[in-house]
Amino acid sequence: MKTVKLQDVIDSENHVKADTWESRRLVLKKDNMGYSVHDTIIKAGTETHIWYQNHLESVYCIEGEGEVETVKDGKVWPIEKDTIYVLDQNDEHYLRAKTDMRMVCVFNPPITGQETHDENGVYPLVED
Repeated sequence: MKTVKLQDVIDSENHVKADTWESRRLVLKKDNMGYSVHDTIIKAGTETHIWYQNHLESVYCIEGEGEVETVKDGKVWPIEKDTIYVLDQNDEHYLRAKTDMRMVCVFNPPITGQETHDENGVYPLVED
């Protein structure tokens, strides 16, 4: 058993920042759980192109308001507190934040902790 406090991850090597988001990685591949868990902030007024070709992701919004637009069909899904969206088909999408949004993200397979989006919005798949 282990516990992780968010305050211990903030500003550590497991706190990854980008222009439109920051991700505090709480459970990682090295924890051998088969998934990773992140506490992520999406910055107000931003749009992020994301396409996890190598990962499935579930995202639970615990604060804020925004929307997700799926690229293949142009459908827009409103996101607000207490809403989860599930990218169960490696969905290419745009995530837009009207306000700062705080999200709990779960990835399968798990990430190592240092990944960031490439030019296509993809996290690389890191093999052992």
